[in-house]
Amino acid sequence: MADGRKYIFAFLITAAIFATALFVSNFLSQKRLAEIERIQDRLSLDILASETQSALLAETSCKNIAKNAALTHELGDLANKLSIAEEQSGANNQNVQDLKRQYSLLEIREYLLMKKISEKCGIHPTFILYFYSNLGDCPDCQKMGFVLTALHDQFPDLRIYSFDYNLDLEAIHTLRSIYGLGPRLPVLVVNGDPYYGFRPLSELIRTVPALATLKAEQEKAAALLRAASSTNATSTQR
Repeated sequence: MADGRKYIFAFLITAAIFATALFVSNFLSQKRLAEIERIQDRLSLDILASETQSALLAETSCKNIAKNAALTHELGDLANKLSIAEEQSGANNQNVQDLKRQYSLLEIREYLLMKKISEKCGIHPTFILYFYSNLGDCPDCQKMGFVLTALHDQFPDLRIYSFDYNLDLEAIHTLRSIYGLGPRLPVLVVNGDPYYGFRPLSELIRTVPALATLKAEQEKAAALLRAASSTNATSTQR
């Protein structure tokens, strides 16, 4: 009889532990789901805001374009939020896929808008389209993303747009077709010319003519600034 009570007591303890673990697991799952939904809601709102800003920029004048046409920063913030949602719920989550499609369409819209504005205002920004995969078939894609972040830090006026090569979106399929892109990833399209494979930052700047030109212009501007500072310092001493 004592043994029976012992077994019953052990069973109750085990059941209590199991129930507690199940409750905690469900609680954490609900909390995680709620956080994902909050991220998705914020991302949807930000996409709407950026779409509105894009429409406003289409009406702006050339004299205000340098001050107002800065959607790339907003797109970067959206990309970060989308990455968080993707990490939280997985790349194949339907809501994440829908948001990624919205975001990709916004990027393409901004890209086309800025090309039109560039022609209208006689400016010549450097456009980079970055195609990647997160299916595990592109070991260099993450490294290439880090290189592009460093590249943008060095040249803030670059306009970089990233696209999931495998995303089921006709607009991306059309982009791939326009530039004749094959499945070798990562691939960059710089001012219309494709560059396949991973390249470190220094090699990227050296081998891509548009980036080499930016580097030369940056160094020239820095040299002129140093010369002007030296001239001012000499004048002050006199």
